[in-house]
Amino acid sequence: MIACIDGLTGFPKALETVFPKTQVQLCIVHMVRNSVAFVPWQQRKQVCADLKTIYSAATESEAEFNLELFAEKWDKQYPSISKSWRSHWANIIPFFAFPPEIRRAIYTTNAIESMNSSLRKVIKSQQIFPSAAAAFKLVYLAIRNISKKWTIPIRDWKPALNRFAILFEDRLHV
Repeated sequence: MIACIDGLTGFPKALETVFPKTQVQLCIVHMVRNSVAFVPWQQRKQVCADLKTIYSAATESEAEFNLELFAEKWDKQYPSISKSWRSHWANIIPFFAFPPEIRRAIYTTNAIESMNSSLRKVIKSQQIFPSAAAAFKLVYLAIRNISKKWTIPIRDWKPALNRFAILFEDRLHV
């Protein structure tokens, strides 16, 4: 229904090809991290606060207005930030079509990245596999062990699930 991605080139097109009804959403956390990558530590807090006015806006037009305000304030020092947000805008704006319950559930890919990081650690320790089945078994067992650590539920998941059921009633069967 919704794919939150980290900006991997070509991924949106691949998703749209395989899953044409999927709405592609760029990870807001990645956008912010990439935006402040070259901002000195002393100014990061202020830049992040100003970026938050963009992605926490109630509507797309309000977000666009806040992006313009951000650009006016920061473009002399960091012109690449607003340029990046503008160039990725098509994959940021789907976010604003959703109510706050869903926004909190889809704004980041961190849970997936955590799992991938844990899988990489397990796979690195076993560099040679006797068969494909052995590789699949290792990944299966790793995921089973990783999932035991998932004790914190997704924030506001129940209200988000209710909204998903309304918005995607033809594809979500709860």
